[in-house]
Amino acid sequence: MPDPSPAAELIEAFTNTVDLESGDDDVATPAELAAWLTGRSLAQPPLALTEDEHAAFLTLRAGIREALDTDDPVEPQRLALADAVLADVPVLVTLGTPGAPLAPASGGPSARTALARLAVAWVEVVLTGHIHRLKRCAEHTCGWVFWDSSKNHSRRWCSMRVCGNRTKSRRYATRQRDLAG
Repeated sequence: MPDPSPAAELIEAFTNTVDLESGDDDVATPAELAAWLTGRSLAQPPLALTEDEHAAFLTLRAGIREALDTDDPVEPQRLALADAVLADVPVLVTLGTPGAPLAPASGGPSARTALARLAVAWVEVVLTGHIHRLKRCAEHTCGWVFWDSSKNHSRRWCSMRVCGNRTKSRRYATRQRDLAG
């Protein structure tokens, strides 16, 4: 089973900056997001993000999470909003760098360059087929993004002990109620 690529690891880390179950968000403020971006070398310090730039990153994060494989129905509005963010991303297509035909266009604001680096990582994940291994937990209260290392790409939960058990227990209780009622 392949290990996740650096691009897949980046997308996984970015989407998991929010814990849907607890509501904890590692990038809840522009300053926290700036620290996260500079900590991963997606932008150069010092980085000061505006509220609009911060909102664009959060919109992209929600769209990427929505685009990942899960049993839940897709919310097209989230995808459309994320696509609108990506429409303004400065990405350069180049013939001069073998193996890396896409790169952030240079010279723009650092926030836009960081968005472009996330966009390029997303494209790499999709084009390499790693999108089929990067999944969103099927437990609707969780939504954690994980790398599916199973041989046949069949893993559904971030943790069988926690989320898988919750889902299976809930289904069992529903079946028992239906049989009794």
